[in-house]
Amino acid sequence: MTGPANVQSVYQQADLAEGILFHMPTAAKQWVESLSWQERRYVLSLCHLMCGATPEARAEFLDDYTADGIVSKVLEDRDTKEKVKAHLEKFRLNTDLNSSLLRKYIKQFYIHSAQDVRRQPDLYLESALKLVMNIEERNHVFNYILGFELIKMMFRMSWYQQEKLYRLQRNQEDFLNTYIRPIQHTHKINKIITPKDEHLFFARRDYYVKSPNLSEKKLIELAMATFTTEVTSNFGFSIIRHEGSLVFDYDYIFAKEQEVLFPDRG
Repeated sequence: MTGPANVQSVYQQADLAEGILFHMPTAAKQWVESLSWQERRYVLSLCHLMCGATPEARAEFLDDYTADGIVSKVLEDRDTKEKVKAHLEKFRLNTDLNSSLLRKYIKQFYIHSAQDVRRQPDLYLESALKLVMNIEERNHVFNYILGFELIKMMFRMSWYQQEKLYRLQRNQEDFLNTYIRPIQHTHKINKIITPKDEHLFFARRDYYVKSPNLSEKKLIELAMATFTTEVTSNFGFSIIRHEGSLVFDYDYIFAKEQEVLFPDRG
């Protein structure tokens, strides 16, 4: 016999299910409600597998299942593509925004999001599904690409070049704390740059002007481990949205100088 408590529980579960459907796009909700019982079992099986899968497995599935469709949609945003292309040229980055690169970056976005789940577990599937379902969000793939390409550029810089870059910025302290210090910390803990005798001028000069030696694979791994997808995308978005938000002088930053002076940053 079903007691009052059990009846209440059934109604609560029904309300919860209705609440989930309420947040779906109308077309998706209508499609779900139109499914036969057999088809609903397939959907539930997929939901069960997704919930039980590791973040990495979810990333692989989403990439296999959605990336080609997203690439074709993203390429329709020619205006943003041209803006990003112009910025890449400005920063002297030889990156061709073709379908192959976009496909690679969408897969990377999913993997990067899967890594973020350890820090922000509630944001992973939300960000992935937005990329699939939201036109505006799909266009933000370009924000991620631009932000990540610039982060890679900074990872390849010597500490002296990084210092010259951050000193060009209007808000130097914010830029230093948000980008430069995390990169230098990653350089140190991975022994890419090894500071020795930091208070001796010539010793400091040696490591401070050393260019990091990184393979492309290692560079991508370290960049994803150092910065979240949110930080990466916001970096690209700020540059697309505000011309000059990142002050850049290639000749000044990458010029070879005979003597290097190191102001004490504390």
